[in-house]
Amino acid sequence: MNSTKKIDFISQWIKDYVDNMQNPARTLIVGVSGGIDSALTSTLSSLTGIKTIAVSMPILTNKNSTNLGSVHGKWLLNNFTNAHFLDIDLTESYKIFYSKLCDMEQTSELGFANSKARLRMMTLYQVASTQNGLVVGTGNKVEDFGVGFYTKYGDGGVDISPIADLMKSEVRELSQVLKIDTRIINAEPTDGLWDDDRTDEKQLGLSYDELEEAMTNSNSINREKYKKIRGNNTHKMNPIPVCKLPRR
Repeated sequence: MNSTKKIDFISQWIKDYVDNMQNPARTLIVGVSGGIDSALTSTLSSLTGIKTIAVSMPILTNKNSTNLGSVHGKWLLNNFTNAHFLDIDLTESYKIFYSKLCDMEQTSELGFANSKARLRMMTLYQVASTQNGLVVGTGNKVEDFGVGFYTKYGDGGVDISPIADLMKSEVRELSQVLKIDTRIINAEPTDGLWDDDRTDEKQLGLSYDELEEAMTNSNSINREKYKKIRGNNTHKMNPIPVCKLPRR
């Protein structure tokens, strides 16, 4: 399937999902970070013709990505009559949360980083609630099903995942076809959760190209490293364990 057909298929899939709901949603809510995944997802959502609200949610860090999020939001407004853009600064809300917990013994910086993603998730669902909307996930196949590179109940908390069967390379291809801003396409991938704006590659230890190759090639030199990253995150990808009582 070529890129154009993939674009048509995914946007139609989103529309069909909404149309087949018992109580169809009126809007699609997408968090936009300034990264390529959220840019593609919000564009595919806008292509459905359904009211699409792209929401930028800066928190202290990642000023560069936040600016790119605004750039993409304005691009959506210029290209789609059904697109809307919200810029909701969550810095003060996060500061209050941080101040209440920062003095705890053995404070976890990773926990605070993940809390930013969870605060954003709460914001998206609040917007969705007021707009009778669905929260649209922005994770790709490498992140969602390869190495579990997302925050549990953060950016992993969504209603539908339209690009979760696309490799990162496919995300780039489709974004180029849709003429998404080249600054977003060429930006170094980052989750934007850290004060130092560390990249995804620095956190994972492998580039997305290397991860894709390791996922599909059992003889890859990076296979064991990939499996280790995946193993550390399988708790996110597996169903929640349920205690089953004996009924006899």
